[in-house]
Amino acid sequence: MSTDPPRSRALPAAVLFDMDGLLVETEHLWYRAELGVIDQLGGEWTPEHQEILVGGPLEKAVELLIEASGGGHDHDEVMTLLLDTMETLLRTEPVHWRPGAAELLVALEDAGVPRALVSASWRRLLDAVHDAVMHELGHELFDVTVAGDDLERTKPFPDPYLHAAAVIGVDPRHCVVLEDSHTGSTAGRASGALVVAVPSLVPIEPAEGMHVVTSLSGLTPELLGEWSHAWSPR
Repeated sequence: MSTDPPRSRALPAAVLFDMDGLLVETEHLWYRAELGVIDQLGGEWTPEHQEILVGGPLEKAVELLIEASGGGHDHDEVMTLLLDTMETLLRTEPVHWRPGAAELLVALEDAGVPRALVSASWRRLLDAVHDAVMHELGHELFDVTVAGDDLERTKPFPDPYLHAAAVIGVDPRHCVVLEDSHTGSTAGRASGALVVAVPSLVPIEPAEGMHVVTSLSGLTPELLGEWSHAWSPR
């Protein structure tokens, strides 16, 4: 696979997409899944609980669900219950693209920029989302996908983004990471990539190595390339 962008334009070496809340709108489904689990465990669950978990690993969600239900529940059993509930929702309820996501993916493909899907969600959930939306585009648009249980460490560690860049064969410092959460943005910045944050449930303040925008709509391969080359000249 050739990973060098056309020399006539300054483009990113690759663009690495987060999934939940960035590529697709699933946060409302996560809230429904968490409510379903807490209903079975006994306890109270609020939007404030969900905000704590945005972008984080599933283990953290399980721990908070057990805590909110008074403790004493088996971690693995709660994990299975949450995964089963969420996968059922993803495969039976509509899953929608976030504004501008599909258009940006197609534009990056047309420009010859490699693309990765990098999620803290486990593989079975990533595959469910992938099955729900990718058929609309007619063919596969990701060169690699990385799920939260594919590696020993997931976000906020940089490992998933470093792995995606390594599989594609590019320098992570020359990539752009698209994220919607503090946890994911931390992982992206730690990888050395430029982060473009599109906050969903929780506000994100601009920081070194990170642009904050209101939507993926209006982003182009050329604009991402301009920002990437300014961040990490090559």
